[in-house]
Amino acid sequence: QVQLKESGGGLVQAGDSLRLSCAASGGQFNNYAMGWFRQTPDKARAFVAGISWSGRRTKYADSVKGRFTISRDNAKNTVYLQMNSLKPGDTAVYYCAADYRDYPAADPASWSYWGQGTQVTVSS
Repeated sequence: QVQLKESGGGLVQAGDSLRLSCAASGGQFNNYAMGWFRQTPDKARAFVAGISWSGRRTKYADSVKGRFTISRDNAKNTVYLQMNSLKPGDTAVYYCAADYRDYPAADPASWSYWGQGTQVTVSS
């Protein structure tokens, strides 16, 4: 059983940067693809970024390409999401996810493990 714990959320202004972290425990971290999703009260959970177990391949939603970067440190069992040039539209609860696969999937239903989420609020 994999446990995931997100941190790093907060309130920032438009144009600012923020880095989210997700610490994993309870599994062989380097066997899992990792992903970040986000959700607002009026929308379904949506894919933001994903990274393969090795870290060599990444995938991004079109809305964050060029602004967000996902990375992982397998020695620390941690995945990161560096968010730059934040916009009010990025406001959401951000969730970390893990799945026993190589390449990340965009469909939330494909992911087995989830964290509790961390709130990111971007003011204009």
